[in-house]
Amino acid sequence: MQVLAYPKKKKTTIKLKKRPEGLSECQHYLPSKQTTLCFYPVYCRIAHTAMQHYDSSVAFLGTWGRFQLIVFFLLCSTILPNGSGSFSLVFVTDTPQHRCRIPKANLSQEWWEVAVPLEVVDGELQASRCRRYRLDVLRNLSAGGLLPGRDVNLSSLEQEDCVDGWVYGTEIYQSTVVSQFDLVCTQRWKQPLTATIFFLGVLVGSFFSGVLADRFGRKPVLFATIIIQAVFSVAQIAAPSWEVFSVLLFCSGLGNISNYVSCYVLGTEILTGNTRVVYSSTGVCLGYTLGYMTLPLFAYFLRSWKTLLLAVGLPGLFYIPLWWILPESPMWLLSQGRVTEAEAIVRKAAKMNRVVAPEKIFADSKWHADEGRPVERYTVLDLMKKRSIALMTVLLCWVWFTLSVCYYGLSLNTSQLHSNPYISCFLSAVVEVPAYLSCSLAIRFLPRRLALVAVFLTVGLALFFIQLVPQNIYFKYLPYITLGTLAMLSIVTMLFLPESFRRPLPETLEQMQKRQSLTCLSRGKTFKSTVIESPL
Repeated sequence: MQVLAYPKKKKTTIKLKKRPEGLSECQHYLPSKQTTLCFYPVYCRIAHTAMQHYDSSVAFLGTWGRFQLIVFFLLCSTILPNGSGSFSLVFVTDTPQHRCRIPKANLSQEWWEVAVPLEVVDGELQASRCRRYRLDVLRNLSAGGLLPGRDVNLSSLEQEDCVDGWVYGTEIYQSTVVSQFDLVCTQRWKQPLTATIFFLGVLVGSFFSGVLADRFGRKPVLFATIIIQAVFSVAQIAAPSWEVFSVLLFCSGLGNISNYVSCYVLGTEILTGNTRVVYSSTGVCLGYTLGYMTLPLFAYFLRSWKTLLLAVGLPGLFYIPLWWILPESPMWLLSQGRVTEAEAIVRKAAKMNRVVAPEKIFADSKWHADEGRPVERYTVLDLMKKRSIALMTVLLCWVWFTLSVCYYGLSLNTSQLHSNPYISCFLSAVVEVPAYLSCSLAIRFLPRRLALVAVFLTVGLALFFIQLVPQNIYFKYLPYITLGTLAMLSIVTMLFLPESFRRPLPETLEQMQKRQSLTCLSRGKTFKSTVIESPL
């Protein structure tokens, strides 16, 4: 995490004896330097934040010009492989129907057909997946001319494990990682662990991607992680064992989350105004969903896990030419004191939008004073030094934990929701489109805490009502109840988080600790208003 640190300035107050015409008693007046004034007669504080200063400096570009449209759609397109890559595990690691392999040597057709015992699974009688009758006994019975059922009671025969391997059904998949490495029966614990390993990579990438982006820039990290995700996704098809496959999958998870975070930050720092709002609340999400929606289509026509990973991984390499099109974040360059490079990018954008750039874009001494001066940096540990910030960090982490567990817990389980996993996966992806659109509306018009409470309430109740009463020897719906409980508990955390609806986001740890609105004192009355109103 990087927070801009500037020399501390004394609070400046301005007292006006006469109220300008056309202004109410307590009203914001925003000159070019983002100064907030309250009038007739009042005391006011001058507010400065890096993002507000940057937005005002590049306001001449507009919001939906050619430059913004190109950046918007190209960045959203780089998110597509994330959606398809994250959920490729639904098909790659699914467990097809299987039973013990029964060699036909010295075994009659009648005994070969009944060599696999029957067992009750979920109230239904099915062929055993992990056991068979001892073949040496069956061969002796077959050689003696005895017939199963008539001459021999099958329930009295001794059983054994699948020592000759398994036969897998090909009605849905030609092959998966499970059938490739026999992750069934005594090895079935490896199947759910595979997804865990991927998300461990996502976890590790979450810690390092932001630090690297602050150190080397948003653009280099974005393209490096795009290549990492693509290369390791393709490399998995050559894995000779499950262990090697898991290592490569872990590396793919590193690139997956780092790509997403870098793309998100780069877009929010380049774009301004309403374009930034649409990009961060809808554009990136729909790009991710579109990639998710294409996954079941690829999986349906490419029934092998290896060809599916090729289809998911290779498109990432097609984004490499965008290096020469997408710019670096001007805000990041400014934070590094590289004002000249930031101005060059903005001037190129002005040329694309056919607008005239001012002679000096970042004319304020604030930016140039930092040029060549070391930037103060913070680490994750700084979030724990202040009690109020530490509490807010813990609560937000809990909310994100709950959201992630519920979202991925449901999405990765789509292959079990319907007999046709391709249909259930596609429906799971399609339903996200109206969900993101409704969330974008909630972001615009509802307070943050109210919106989050409504989301968690909906999720929690839906998960609770799936089914509360178990029908077998075990609690089949316990995972859904667990997820619903997490969602409900997260509602409580909303009460302790500060509201950010139509308020400027803090840029420093000091601002996070204060989170106070502007206070205007006029004629013995107290008025509270936000320093700069944000579209969010």
